[in-house]
Amino acid sequence: MNSILEQIGALGIVPVIKIEDADKAQPLAEAMCAGGLPLAEITFRTASAAKAIENVAKHVPDMLVGAGTVLTCEQVDRALDAGARFIVSPGFNEKVVQHCIKRGVPITPGCSCPSDLERAIENGLEVVKFFPAEQSGGLKYIKAISAPYAQLRFIPTGGISTKNLNEYLSFGKVLACGGSWLAPADLVAAGDFAGVERIVREAVSLVLGVTIRHIGVNAADAGASLDTARAFASLLRTQVKQGNSSNFAGTLVEVMKQPFRGAHGHIALGVNNIPRALAYMARCGFAADMESAKYDDAGAIKTVYLSDEIGGFAIHLLQN
Repeated sequence: MNSILEQIGALGIVPVIKIEDADKAQPLAEAMCAGGLPLAEITFRTASAAKAIENVAKHVPDMLVGAGTVLTCEQVDRALDAGARFIVSPGFNEKVVQHCIKRGVPITPGCSCPSDLERAIENGLEVVKFFPAEQSGGLKYIKAISAPYAQLRFIPTGGISTKNLNEYLSFGKVLACGGSWLAPADLVAAGDFAGVERIVREAVSLVLGVTIRHIGVNAADAGASLDTARAFASLLRTQVKQGNSSNFAGTLVEVMKQPFRGAHGHIALGVNNIPRALAYMARCGFAADMESAKYDDAGAIKTVYLSDEIGGFAIHLLQN
């Protein structure tokens, strides 16, 4: 898959932005990056689109900025000249798609029927926009229509919100979801970029779905492990479950039978999607120890440790 599309998939959400004042593009992009989402699709629904893209590309280099609602080849050229790194169109326009291919920029055209999907495949595309998502049948329709097209991934857009975002992202053929709720027009117009940052931060948290699954405690030996587990079980009013390498007090505390990862132990965090969580954590400066990764029968990663400890605790990611 194209590296730009891989980055979009790692982020999981594509903010769809309609901006009237190009001067607000830079502080808007900075707010979105601060909220943990360095990605924006700036739509050609206003005369300010190209200039807004230029301002973001020039002043916020960490932002992956693209152009949306692109209807003509001339708009493709204007978007690319301004610094756009991907193109999104509401429908499948053969001329626009071919022009993007010739110019070497990824395009995700809107597709909502088998004929559109087959045209996308014929043109060598791997990812399409499913638009308008909710009005066209939602996730149930995507699951049905995608069945014969194993090679395609989808970016549903239209009617996506915090209420259904994770439902869409839970389906393996959904690469990411597009949404306009992340940068409300009234907040942008008012210059309330702190408000935008708050919304973005909440959305990123929702996508990651981080929960504490259990705390791991290192014990000196098997006897100390069992004693410690029994003490925690008494405190938590639960049962001890003995295992080969550790003892659990309920589901919240794991006591290792010998010193393991982490000076003090480990903290197990559940996440909705480990690759997406790792991409986010990498942007925060935390790398994965991929040698510790374990995979399911389908080859999907199900557990992995981060390379560095925090406060003497190793961080263990588990797939929710």
